[in-house]
Amino acid sequence: MRLRGLRGIFGFAALAAALLIVAAPLASLAQTRSLAGPEAGDPMPLAPGGTLAPPLPPATQPLAQVVPAVPPGNVVLAVSARYGRDSPPITGGLIWRVYAAKPDSTGVFHLIKEDKAAAPTFVLPPGNYVVHASLGLASAARAVQLRNETVREVFEIPAGAIRLEGRVGNVRIPTGQISFDIFTGSQFDTNERRPIAQNVLTGDVVLLPEGTYYIVSNYGDGNSVVRSDVHVQTAKLTDIVVTHRAAVITLKLVNDHGGEALANTQWTVLTPGGDVIKESIGAFPRVVLAEGDYHVIARNEGKTYQRDFKVITGVDGEVEVLAR
Repeated sequence: MRLRGLRGIFGFAALAAALLIVAAPLASLAQTRSLAGPEAGDPMPLAPGGTLAPPLPPATQPLAQVVPAVPPGNVVLAVSARYGRDSPPITGGLIWRVYAAKPDSTGVFHLIKEDKAAAPTFVLPPGNYVVHASLGLASAARAVQLRNETVREVFEIPAGAIRLEGRVGNVRIPTGQISFDIFTGSQFDTNERRPIAQNVLTGDVVLLPEGTYYIVSNYGDGNSVVRSDVHVQTAKLTDIVVTHRAAVITLKLVNDHGGEALANTQWTVLTPGGDVIKESIGAFPRVVLAEGDYHVIARNEGKTYQRDFKVITGVDGEVEVLAR
Protein backbone atom coordinates (compact mmCIF):
# COMPACT_ATOMS: atom_id res chain seq x y z
CA MET A 1 0.00 0.00 0.00
CA ARG A 2 1.37 3.40 -0.91
CA LEU A 3 -0.66 5.30 1.65
CA ARG A 4 -1.12 4.49 5.30
CA GLY A 5 -2.84 5.88 8.38
CA LEU A 6 -5.82 7.31 6.52
CA ARG A 7 -8.58 6.26 8.88
CA GLY A 8 -7.78 9.02 11.34
CA ILE A 9 -8.53 11.70 8.76
CA PHE A 10 -12.05 10.76 7.97
CA GLY A 11 -15.03 10.43 10.30
CA PHE A 12 -17.22 7.43 9.55
CA ALA A 13 -20.32 8.05 7.44
CA ALA A 14 -23.12 5.81 6.28
CA LEU A 15 -22.41 2.75 4.22
CA ALA A 16 -23.33 3.52 0.61
CA ALA A 17 -25.31 1.23 -1.64
CA ALA A 18 -23.54 -1.65 -3.37
CA LEU A 19 -22.15 -0.78 -6.76
CA LEU A 20 -23.39 -2.45 -9.90
CA ILE A 21 -20.68 -4.68 -11.30
CA VAL A 22 -20.80 -5.70 -14.91
CA ALA A 23 -18.78 -8.58 -16.40
CA ALA A 24 -19.31 -10.87 -13.42
CA PRO A 25 -21.97 -11.38 -10.73
CA LEU A 26 -20.04 -9.86 -7.85
CA ALA A 27 -20.38 -7.22 -5.14
CA SER A 28 -18.50 -3.97 -4.66
CA LEU A 29 -18.91 -2.10 -1.40
CA ALA A 30 -18.71 1.69 -1.22
CA GLN A 31 -18.19 3.33 2.15
CA THR A 32 -17.99 7.10 2.46
CA ARG A 33 -16.17 9.17 5.06
CA SER A 34 -15.85 12.90 5.51
CA LEU A 35 -12.74 14.57 4.12
CA ALA A 36 -13.03 17.32 6.71
CA GLY A 37 -11.61 17.47 10.19
CA PRO A 38 -8.02 16.13 10.03
CA GLU A 39 -6.36 15.18 13.27
CA ALA A 40 -2.85 16.30 14.15
CA GLY A 41 -0.30 13.99 12.58
CA ASP A 42 -2.70 12.44 10.07
CA PRO A 43 -1.65 12.31 6.41
CA MET A 44 -3.05 14.95 4.10
CA PRO A 45 -3.09 15.11 0.30
CA LEU A 46 0.02 16.97 -0.75
CA ALA A 47 0.52 16.05 -4.38
CA PRO A 48 -1.44 16.35 -7.64
CA GLY A 49 -2.72 13.14 -9.11
CA GLY A 50 -4.55 12.07 -6.02
CA THR A 51 -2.16 10.41 -3.57
CA LEU A 52 -1.68 11.29 0.06
CA ALA A 53 1.61 12.07 1.74
CA PRO A 54 2.68 12.92 5.30
CA PRO A 55 1.72 16.44 6.41
CA LEU A 56 3.82 19.18 7.83
CA PRO A 57 4.40 18.90 11.59
CA PRO A 58 1.28 20.07 13.48
CA ALA A 59 3.02 23.19 14.74
CA THR A 60 3.74 24.36 11.21
CA GLN A 61 0.52 23.22 9.55
CA PRO A 62 -0.51 26.13 7.25
CA LEU A 63 -4.05 26.56 8.54
CA ALA A 64 -4.08 30.35 8.85
CA GLN A 65 -3.23 33.08 6.40
CA VAL A 66 -0.19 35.15 7.33
CA VAL A 67 0.02 38.56 5.69
CA PRO A 68 3.65 39.33 4.79
CA ALA A 69 5.31 42.71 4.69
CA VAL A 70 4.06 44.57 1.64
CA PRO A 71 6.54 46.65 -0.35
CA PRO A 72 5.25 50.04 -1.51
CA GLY A 73 3.19 49.83 -4.67
CA ASN A 74 2.09 46.22 -4.08
CA VAL A 75 -1.13 44.58 -2.88
CA VAL A 76 -1.80 41.39 -0.90
CA LEU A 77 -3.96 38.60 -2.33
CA ALA A 78 -4.95 36.04 0.34
CA VAL A 79 -6.56 32.81 -0.88
CA SER A 80 -8.04 29.69 0.67
CA ALA A 81 -10.30 26.86 -0.48
CA ARG A 82 -13.10 24.69 0.81
CA TYR A 83 -15.15 21.81 -0.59
CA GLY A 84 -18.39 23.77 -0.49
CA ARG A 85 -20.15 26.71 1.13
CA ASP A 86 -20.83 24.87 4.40
CA SER A 87 -17.53 22.97 4.50
CA PRO A 88 -14.43 23.79 6.56
CA PRO A 89 -11.24 24.91 4.81
CA ILE A 90 -9.16 22.44 2.84
CA THR A 91 -5.94 22.03 4.81
CA GLY A 92 -3.61 20.31 2.37
CA GLY A 93 -3.02 19.02 -1.13
CA LEU A 94 -3.64 22.34 -2.86
CA ILE A 95 -1.51 23.87 -5.60
CA TRP A 96 -2.08 27.57 -6.26
CA ARG A 97 -0.99 29.31 -9.46
CA VAL A 98 -1.35 33.00 -10.33
CA TYR A 99 -1.34 33.92 -14.03
CA ALA A 100 -1.40 37.17 -15.91
CA ALA A 101 -4.94 38.01 -17.02
CA LYS A 102 -3.87 38.48 -20.64
CA PRO A 103 -1.62 36.32 -22.81
CA ASP A 104 1.75 37.54 -24.01
CA SER A 105 2.68 38.12 -27.67
CA THR A 106 2.98 34.35 -28.21
CA GLY A 107 -0.50 33.67 -26.82
CA VAL A 108 0.77 32.15 -23.56
CA PHE A 109 -0.65 33.15 -20.18
CA HIS A 110 2.42 33.87 -18.08
CA LEU A 111 2.73 32.08 -14.75
CA ILE A 112 3.59 34.70 -12.14
CA LYS A 113 3.58 32.80 -8.84
CA GLU A 114 2.97 29.33 -7.45
CA ASP A 115 2.42 28.09 -3.90
CA LYS A 116 1.50 24.78 -2.23
CA ALA A 117 0.39 26.15 1.14
CA ALA A 118 -3.20 25.60 2.24
CA ALA A 119 -3.91 29.33 2.51
CA PRO A 120 -1.08 31.32 0.91
CA THR A 121 -0.77 35.05 0.48
CA PHE A 122 0.62 36.57 -2.69
CA VAL A 123 2.19 40.03 -2.87
CA LEU A 124 1.56 41.44 -6.34
CA PRO A 125 1.45 44.73 -8.20
CA PRO A 126 -2.06 46.12 -8.74
CA GLY A 127 -3.71 44.69 -11.81
CA ASN A 128 -5.78 41.81 -13.17
CA TYR A 129 -4.88 38.16 -12.62
CA VAL A 130 -6.26 34.67 -13.00
CA VAL A 131 -5.89 32.43 -9.94
CA HIS A 132 -6.03 28.65 -10.39
CA ALA A 133 -6.38 26.19 -7.50
CA SER A 134 -5.97 22.45 -8.02
CA LEU A 135 -6.67 19.56 -5.66
CA GLY A 136 -5.71 16.25 -7.23
CA LEU A 137 -7.69 16.05 -10.46
CA ALA A 138 -10.18 18.71 -9.31
CA SER A 139 -9.64 22.44 -9.80
CA ALA A 140 -11.18 25.90 -9.80
CA ALA A 141 -10.14 29.19 -11.44
CA ARG A 142 -11.17 32.79 -10.93
CA ALA A 143 -10.32 36.22 -12.35
CA VAL A 144 -9.14 38.58 -9.62
CA GLN A 145 -8.61 42.35 -9.74
CA LEU A 146 -6.14 43.94 -7.31
CA ARG A 147 -6.26 47.66 -6.57
CA ASN A 148 -5.15 49.26 -3.30
CA GLU A 149 -6.45 47.05 -0.49
CA THR A 150 -5.88 43.44 0.52
CA VAL A 151 -8.12 41.04 -1.37
CA ARG A 152 -9.31 37.79 0.21
CA GLU A 153 -10.73 35.07 -2.03
CA VAL A 154 -12.25 31.73 -0.96
CA PHE A 155 -12.41 29.10 -3.71
CA GLU A 156 -14.94 26.27 -3.67
CA ILE A 157 -13.64 22.99 -5.11
CA PRO A 158 -16.43 20.39 -5.22
CA ALA A 159 -14.14 17.39 -4.94
CA GLY A 160 -14.18 14.00 -3.27
CA ALA A 161 -11.91 10.98 -3.23
CA ILE A 162 -11.95 7.26 -3.83
CA ARG A 163 -9.72 4.57 -2.38
CA LEU A 164 -9.66 1.16 -4.02
CA GLU A 165 -8.90 -2.43 -3.19
CA GLY A 166 -9.73 -5.84 -4.65
CA ARG A 167 -10.76 -9.10 -3.05
CA VAL A 168 -11.44 -12.69 -3.96
CA GLY A 169 -14.18 -13.69 -1.56
CA ASN A 170 -13.04 -12.27 1.78
CA VAL A 171 -9.34 -12.41 0.88
CA ARG A 172 -7.65 -9.15 -0.03
CA ILE A 173 -5.72 -9.22 -3.31
CA PRO A 174 -2.10 -8.21 -2.58
CA THR A 175 -0.84 -4.86 -3.77
CA GLY A 176 0.89 -5.19 -7.11
CA GLN A 177 -1.36 -7.98 -8.34
CA ILE A 178 -4.33 -5.73 -9.08
CA SER A 179 -4.61 -2.27 -10.65
CA PHE A 180 -7.41 0.12 -11.53
CA ASP A 181 -8.13 2.54 -14.37
CA ILE A 182 -10.61 5.38 -13.80
CA PHE A 183 -12.83 6.91 -16.49
CA THR A 184 -15.32 9.78 -16.37
CA GLY A 185 -19.01 9.00 -16.71
CA SER A 186 -20.75 5.64 -16.55
CA GLN A 187 -19.57 2.41 -18.13
CA PHE A 188 -22.85 2.44 -20.05
CA ASP A 189 -21.94 5.63 -21.90
CA THR A 190 -21.13 4.87 -25.53
CA ASN A 191 -18.58 7.65 -26.07
CA GLU A 192 -14.98 6.56 -26.34
CA ARG A 193 -12.87 7.99 -23.51
CA ARG A 194 -9.35 7.82 -22.24
CA PRO A 195 -8.74 7.04 -18.56
CA ILE A 196 -8.11 10.03 -16.34
CA ALA A 197 -6.05 7.86 -13.96
CA GLN A 198 -4.22 4.65 -14.88
CA ASN A 199 -2.60 1.82 -12.95
CA VAL A 200 -3.97 2.99 -9.62
CA LEU A 201 -2.83 0.57 -6.92
CA THR A 202 -4.54 -0.79 -3.84
CA GLY A 203 -4.68 1.86 -1.13
CA ASP A 204 -4.05 4.81 -3.44
CA VAL A 205 -6.40 7.73 -2.89
CA VAL A 206 -7.52 9.56 -6.03
CA LEU A 207 -8.96 13.06 -5.65
CA LEU A 208 -11.67 13.77 -8.23
CA PRO A 209 -14.32 16.36 -9.04
CA GLU A 210 -17.75 15.40 -7.77
CA GLY A 211 -19.54 13.19 -10.29
CA THR A 212 -19.94 9.71 -11.75
CA TYR A 213 -16.97 7.56 -12.77
CA TYR A 214 -16.40 4.01 -13.77
CA ILE A 215 -13.53 1.84 -12.69
CA VAL A 216 -11.91 -0.98 -14.63
CA SER A 217 -10.24 -3.41 -12.24
CA ASN A 218 -7.59 -5.76 -13.65
CA TYR A 219 -6.52 -8.68 -11.47
CA GLY A 220 -3.40 -10.27 -12.92
CA ASP A 221 -2.81 -10.32 -16.66
CA GLY A 222 -5.41 -12.90 -17.61
CA ASN A 223 -9.13 -12.29 -18.07
CA SER A 224 -10.22 -11.30 -14.57
CA VAL A 225 -11.57 -7.82 -15.36
CA VAL A 226 -14.38 -6.10 -13.47
CA ARG A 227 -16.13 -2.81 -14.30
CA SER A 228 -17.85 -0.76 -11.62
CA ASP A 229 -19.70 2.56 -11.54
CA VAL A 230 -19.16 4.86 -8.56
CA HIS A 231 -20.38 8.32 -7.57
CA VAL A 232 -17.87 10.69 -5.98
CA GLN A 233 -19.38 12.97 -3.34
CA THR A 234 -18.02 16.35 -2.35
CA ALA A 235 -15.84 16.23 0.79
CA LYS A 236 -16.24 12.45 1.08
CA LEU A 237 -13.75 9.61 0.82
CA THR A 238 -15.40 6.57 -0.74
CA ASP A 239 -13.77 3.21 -0.02
CA ILE A 240 -14.46 0.78 -2.85
CA VAL A 241 -13.96 -2.97 -2.59
CA VAL A 242 -14.13 -4.78 -5.93
CA THR A 243 -14.66 -8.53 -5.66
CA HIS A 244 -13.21 -10.72 -8.40
CA ARG A 245 -14.47 -14.22 -9.11
CA ALA A 246 -11.12 -15.73 -10.04
CA ALA A 247 -8.22 -17.91 -8.94
CA VAL A 248 -4.46 -18.19 -9.47
CA ILE A 249 -3.56 -21.24 -11.55
CA THR A 250 -0.07 -22.71 -11.99
CA LEU A 251 0.45 -24.79 -15.14
CA LYS A 252 2.77 -27.82 -15.28
CA LEU A 253 3.68 -30.24 -18.04
CA VAL A 254 4.73 -33.52 -16.40
CA ASN A 255 5.52 -37.08 -17.44
CA ASP A 256 3.59 -38.49 -14.47
CA HIS A 257 1.17 -37.08 -11.88
CA GLY A 258 3.13 -35.14 -9.29
CA GLY A 259 6.27 -35.33 -11.40
CA GLU A 260 8.81 -32.64 -12.19
CA ALA A 261 7.67 -29.92 -14.56
CA LEU A 262 9.25 -29.90 -18.00
CA ALA A 263 11.15 -26.73 -18.85
CA ASN A 264 10.86 -24.68 -22.04
CA THR A 265 7.18 -25.44 -22.45
CA GLN A 266 4.99 -23.15 -24.54
CA TRP A 267 1.52 -22.60 -23.09
CA THR A 268 -1.77 -21.37 -24.53
CA VAL A 269 -4.88 -21.00 -22.39
CA LEU A 270 -8.17 -20.75 -24.28
CA THR A 271 -11.87 -20.54 -23.60
CA PRO A 272 -14.06 -23.46 -24.70
CA GLY A 273 -14.95 -21.33 -27.73
CA GLY A 274 -11.29 -21.03 -28.75
CA ASP A 275 -10.53 -17.47 -27.63
CA VAL A 276 -6.94 -17.12 -26.47
CA ILE A 277 -6.69 -15.87 -22.87
CA LYS A 278 -3.00 -16.21 -22.11
CA GLU A 279 0.22 -17.35 -23.81
CA SER A 280 3.49 -17.94 -21.98
CA ILE A 281 6.70 -19.97 -21.89
CA GLY A 282 8.17 -21.73 -18.87
CA ALA A 283 7.98 -24.67 -16.52
CA PHE A 284 5.64 -23.08 -13.93
CA PRO A 285 3.66 -20.22 -15.49
CA ARG A 286 1.08 -18.61 -13.20
CA VAL A 287 -2.05 -17.05 -14.59
CA VAL A 288 -5.05 -15.39 -12.94
CA LEU A 289 -8.24 -16.64 -14.56
CA ALA A 290 -11.87 -15.73 -14.07
CA GLU A 291 -14.15 -18.48 -12.85
CA GLY A 292 -15.15 -20.81 -15.68
CA ASP A 293 -14.08 -23.60 -18.03
CA TYR A 294 -10.82 -23.55 -20.00
CA HIS A 295 -8.71 -25.54 -22.43
CA VAL A 296 -4.90 -25.52 -22.18
CA ILE A 297 -2.37 -26.52 -24.83
CA ALA A 298 1.26 -27.32 -23.93
CA ARG A 299 3.99 -27.60 -26.57
CA ASN A 300 7.36 -29.14 -25.76
CA GLU A 301 10.10 -30.51 -28.04
CA GLY A 302 7.83 -30.45 -31.07
CA LYS A 303 4.96 -32.32 -29.40
CA THR A 304 1.58 -30.97 -28.32
CA TYR A 305 -0.41 -31.94 -25.23
CA GLN A 306 -3.71 -30.59 -23.99
CA ARG A 307 -6.51 -30.91 -21.46
CA ASP A 308 -9.62 -29.17 -20.16
CA PHE A 309 -9.89 -27.74 -16.66
CA LYS A 310 -12.22 -25.67 -14.49
CA VAL A 311 -11.47 -22.58 -12.39
CA ILE A 312 -13.40 -22.09 -9.14
CA THR A 313 -13.37 -18.74 -7.37
CA GLY A 314 -10.75 -18.57 -4.65
CA VAL A 315 -9.43 -22.07 -5.26
CA ASP A 316 -5.82 -21.53 -6.31
CA GLY A 317 -3.92 -24.59 -7.49
CA GLU A 318 -1.96 -26.45 -10.12
CA VAL A 319 -3.17 -27.83 -13.42
CA GLU A 320 -1.03 -30.72 -14.62
CA VAL A 321 -0.88 -31.67 -18.26
CA LEU A 322 0.49 -35.16 -18.89
CA ALA A 323 3.12 -35.44 -21.60
CA ARG A 324 1.49 -38.52 -23.14
